[in-house]
Formats: sequence, structure tokens, C-alpha cells
Amino acid sequence: MSSRQYFCKFPQSLISEPLISHTLGAKFGVVPNIRAATISATAAHVVVQIEGAATAIQDSVAYLIERGVEVQEIQEGDAPPEL
Repeated sequence: MSSRQYFCKFPQSLISEPLISHTLGAKFGVVPNIRAATISATAAHVVVQIEGAATAIQDSVAYLIERGVEVQEIQEGDAPPEL
């Protein structure tokens, strides 16, 4: 099992959809863990750790991007993003 961490920026149109908390696990069989988040009426910034098979993680990230989420991988040793 692999684990990767990502910084995600959700546009206003996607804030109310449970893309991380439900869809990623149900659709791709990964385990998302929200590590930090800032949510307002107009945007959401989320740091999420995703665990699962490497291909499932890649597919889940591709899905988020396809839906309109900006996704940036956080590498070990990177400074944490400002939320």
C-alpha cells in the first residue's frame, strides 16, 4: 500500500460535493485522510493524505483534476502549504 499527500484547491461549485470524504473511497478504493482544511463560501483548500494501491491513488488524483480541483503533490520535506 502506498501513501501520498496532496494540496487541493476546490472551486466554489464543488465545495458541497463529498469528493474526498466519500467518492474517492467508493470509486477508487483508497483511504483519504483530511489533514488540514480551510473552507469558505467561495473556495476550499484541503491537505489530504491518500492511501491505497499506487494506481488507485493516481486514478483518484486524475479524477479530482478532471472534476476541476487543482491538485499539487506535497513531497516529504516540502514546506506545508498555507491554507
